[in-house]
Formats: sequence, C-alpha cells, structure tokens
Amino acid sequence: MSNYLSAEYFITPAIIRFWEDKSKVYGPIISGALFGAGWWFWIDAVACSTVSVPFDRYIPGLIATLALIMINCIRRDDLADYDPFDEASYCRSRTWLFISYIVSFSSIIAAIWVMILHYVSNPALSSGDKWTGAAGVFQVTFILGSGLTFFASRTPSSDSSYGLI
Repeated sequence: MSNYLSAEYFITPAIIRFWEDKSKVYGPIISGALFGAGWWFWIDAVACSTVSVPFDRYIPGLIATLALIMINCIRRDDLADYDPFDEASYCRSRTWLFISYIVSFSSIIAAIWVMILHYVSNPALSSGDKWTGAAGVFQVTFILGSGLTFFASRTPSSDSSYGLI
C-alpha cells in the first residue's frame, strides 16, 4: 500500500536525488529567501497602505513566525527512531510537532479571516488598501513554507553543520 503513496509518483526521481544531495546547502538558502519574501510582502503592503494598519492585523504573521520556530525546535532523528525505553521522547517530539502544526494552520486561518473580515467585505477601502489583506495571507504562507523547507532540509543526525564551511 505504501508504494501507491510513494514520492516518485508525484515528483520526478531526478528532483528527489537533487534534493537528497543538495538539501543541506540549498535548503537554508531557500528557506531564508521564503521567510524574507513573506515579511517583505507584509512590510510592502503596510508601507504602501494609505490607511493605518492596527496591530491586531500583524498577529497572524507573528504566530506564523512562532510556528516556524516551534517546528524547527525538533530534531528529525527524534521523530525517526522509536525506542520503547526512551522515556517518551518519541511521544513528546511528535506531540510538539503536532502542536506546532496546529499553531501554523491556525495562523493561516487567522490570516484568511483577517483578509475577509477587514479587507474583502469593506467597500470603503480602495483596491490598493485591500492589498494588505492579501499580503497577510502571502506572508503567512511564505513563512510556513520557509519553516517546512528548513525542517525538511535538515539531516536526521546530530551533525549541525549544513555543509557551507
């Protein structure tokens, strides 16, 4: 049954080999670029908006950044190795990852909610001012993509080097 859900059905083997070989070098670069692009969308939208943006509209991006940190606090080898005598570190790691995914998906929901509630349904705003709502969704999506890219690019070992030096 697991052969039907294999990654080779969705992604070409050449891309999988490239990612396995180069993820330690290019993963953090791609992740940092996604994180910077996410915050750039938001800063651009707030700077170009003619209406003052209250602090509560910043919260989904801050929560997404917190989720990024939460996801990357876990070592991948804690998730891969199951030892029945490890004093529940396997369960703690999986629980922490599950909670961090809940936080990340709640930030996506919050960004969409803010966009619909404050920007889409407000006819008094111009189309340029409505860009702030869409930028909030882009911000959260790019930040969470950054966190997942960085998490996937780390090797499941105690080696903390990324092959840059």
